[in-house]
Amino acid sequence: MREITYLEAVREAMSIEMRKNDDVFLMGEDIGVYGGAFGVSRGMIEEFGPERIRNTPISEAGIAGAAVGSALTGMRPIMELQFSDFITIALDQIVNQAAKLRYMYGGKGKVPMVVRTPSGSGTGAAAQHSQSLEAWVTHIPGLKVVQPSTAYDAKGLLKAALDDDNPVIFYEHKLLYKTSSEVPEEEYSIPLGKAEVKREGTDITIVATAIMVHKALEAAAELEKEGISVEVVDPRTLVPLDTETIIKSVAKTGHLVVVHEAVKRGGFGGEIASMIAESEAFDYLDAPIKRLGGVETPIPYNPELEKAAIPQVPDIVNAVKETLTKKAVAK
Repeated sequence: MREITYLEAVREAMSIEMRKNDDVFLMGEDIGVYGGAFGVSRGMIEEFGPERIRNTPISEAGIAGAAVGSALTGMRPIMELQFSDFITIALDQIVNQAAKLRYMYGGKGKVPMVVRTPSGSGTGAAAQHSQSLEAWVTHIPGLKVVQPSTAYDAKGLLKAALDDDNPVIFYEHKLLYKTSSEVPEEEYSIPLGKAEVKREGTDITIVATAIMVHKALEAAAELEKEGISVEVVDPRTLVPLDTETIIKSVAKTGHLVVVHEAVKRGGFGGEIASMIAESEAFDYLDAPIKRLGGVETPIPYNPELEKAAIPQVPDIVNAVKETLTKKAVAK
């Protein structure tokens, strides 16, 4: 099987769907000849032309409104936001229109649109271009939220998102664009709402998202040298969430660390922790659940401070060791 980058996998998934279905088109800022802020759509305008690779004005609200309107009339738009931070400008259309209309029309209307957007820090883009805001949109009924961590997952999940008749927010971490993995050339799809155990283990479960999946795997490799067996679970899709796979893992290991790049307070890790606390897996916990997230500060521009603002491999290693040394309150 050939290896391609995460970026190439996203481009390939879009191209496959656009070749199959003339109703699929891409719209966003500088996505044409320039190829988008991170080059994801580079070369696509030559194949599909400016009618289907549509450059837009710098107006995220306008892009989102056009996506909602075209989806309602039978098209299947992919809208690209240059940075996930800019979803703030488009939230009225996404939250109050895209997420609500199928419900408000009694199921007679569909809004099959995908919002693709690069998220996260690590590129020196500073406070207004480096946030992880995925927890915001997970709170909105009617939206599906996807966060792939590998090229293989990116292609398969984007294919599923583009086939879905509901609005999907598709987060692509900037630092993952250049990472590679084995990806089939043929078409395949990964169902939304299906987690993956990225590494089997017996002593403790780490549930991690996006770039933190890779950091968790690094931490697990280090901890293995000390005789600690770590299971790493990647939800892949936050909404719908595969609770069964997470519960099964925690029931097996008896310990849980949840790690994401987003600020810890109000982050999606709290949802995972509370889900476990309300499930049968709670009885299997041998220690309190540990959450790791970004510190409560805007992402700094300085590279060293930027690293310090989010969890790193040593932080995950320490969190695992701390969790394994604690004991649950006796019943």
